[in-house]
Amino acid sequence: MESPDPTPDQSSWRASVPEATATDLENLLGTGMAAAQEQLERSGGFLPFALVVENDGDVRLVAVSPADQDADGDGEFDADGMIRDVTELLRQHRDEFRAAAIVCDITLVEEDSDAIHVATEHRDGAVFAAVLPYSPNSEGSEFEFGDLAADSNEPVIWAD
Repeated sequence: MESPDPTPDQSSWRASVPEATATDLENLLGTGMAAAQEQLERSGGFLPFALVVENDGDVRLVAVSPADQDADGDGEFDADGMIRDVTELLRQHRDEFRAAAIVCDITLVEEDSDAIHVATEHRDGAVFAAVLPYSPNSEGSEFEFGDLAADSNEPVIWAD
């Protein structure tokens, strides 16, 4: 499985942030996309999760459990609630890391496609996000991935 190019539309974005910041965000973007792709291939889906670059430079996974979902037994979970929970957890511990990424599965309504969405944020204020469309291949056992594209996002962890 090839990893997507971790820096779509990088020329203008990359020039607007310090090198160390760009490196942190690109690392999180690439790692987040690769981890989500691996989970899709292995399990057919993935729950929202986050990655952080700790102050010492180590990358760490941050995840929350789905709340007591599935009370009606339909196997559904509240992805939006999980994203809110992981965002709040990151906000509470943001002094312990210098950059973060929230990775989730979204639906691209206009393209009628699912996509991996990675929204990165650095404590210096830089933000960058990307989407990677995907769909099951004709056999339904593997996934075909589209082109990685830049997306917009707003700061949510260092947003005060």
